[in-house]
Amino acid sequence: MPELSVAVFATDQDQRAVLQVLVDGTSVAQTVCSSPTMPLAATDPVIRRTRGFAPDVILIDIASDGVTAALRAVELLHQELPDAALFAIGPMTQPQLIVSAMRAGVREYIERPTTTTDLLEAFVRLTATRRKPGRESSRGKVFTIVNAKGGSGATTVAVNLALALQSIHHATALVDLAPLGHCALHLNLKPAFTISDALTNLHRLDSSLLDSFMAHHDRGLQVLAGPSIPTAIEPSASDFARLFDTMVGHFHYIVVDASSRLDSATRLVSNLSEKILLIAHADVASLWSAGRVAQYLGDSGSRDRFALVLNRYRKVAGFNEAETEAAIGAPVLWRIPNQYFAVSAAIDRGVPVMQQGASDISRSISGLAEYLTKDDLEVKRTAWSLFKTV
Repeated sequence: MPELSVAVFATDQDQRAVLQVLVDGTSVAQTVCSSPTMPLAATDPVIRRTRGFAPDVILIDIASDGVTAALRAVELLHQELPDAALFAIGPMTQPQLIVSAMRAGVREYIERPTTTTDLLEAFVRLTATRRKPGRESSRGKVFTIVNAKGGSGATTVAVNLALALQSIHHATALVDLAPLGHCALHLNLKPAFTISDALTNLHRLDSSLLDSFMAHHDRGLQVLAGPSIPTAIEPSASDFARLFDTMVGHFHYIVVDASSRLDSATRLVSNLSEKILLIAHADVASLWSAGRVAQYLGDSGSRDRFALVLNRYRKVAGFNEAETEAAIGAPVLWRIPNQYFAVSAAIDRGVPVMQQGASDISRSISGLAEYLTKDDLEVKRTAWSLFKTV
């Protein structure tokens, strides 16, 4: 059952019908009422009727010929239904309108015409911020690893970081989100199932079925492998939302190898992540790409959780970290030393460097794992969920 209830306000009948379809299509929200009119005063019957449904979200369409009425409705609904989050659908070409809507009480301003993905990302952000500070749970943290550009080493970092977390905290999963999965190769695994199987069976996915889809590494790490051949059919972002909602209830930590995948699924997983690690080299092309990737993924609201990890790091004359951070808008979180030949041999053998005893690179990745989890107390943290759990 969808977690969020939504009230839709739109004076245009066709737009109102479209918004209801889009809301229901996210699978995380459901339209509970709609109105063809905007409230004009606090005593307007439509406010009383809407209050009776106790919606989590009020979606207000700002038509070009009804801006004043829509902004007035935002003010009234914000005042009379303070517990509901106000989302506005309107044009992005009028900055002053956006500012006015925000000042009137809008929490999210979404481009008109909108899409199911746009709404889903907004609903995910709302759910993620509704964490209750005093309630502890064992729901897990997600760390997403993304290449600044192809070949930066996202898969190597993801595989070894997952092994390091498994060694420290146990109950860690590695999810291969790349269009063509390589994580299993790095670990010398031959998975019987892939992420596609889990997504295909979402309607009956529980912890037991999820476990059957995972490949089990001898160090205890569980791997949801990526596709072994490129697939033309892509799951929806809402499918990924449901998959990860199940996973965070099953594992302490989930490391996601997004590799160079840049689409709505990666943006959604970034929204769910505790930290998004951009893997880059200390060169102009890699750092230029890192800035563009951060801008693209960060547009969906997760920009403050980005950090740079400089892979194959070596000191470069003239390289200024402060200037790099300012240009990209993300801090340099970690530096992994350059041991290219050792890493290359580890990949060929299917034995990651974290399994090969102490080395500069294994110590660095272990340090990164410890840093990312330094504030965790007995692996307990504030719960979040896209869906109500039993």
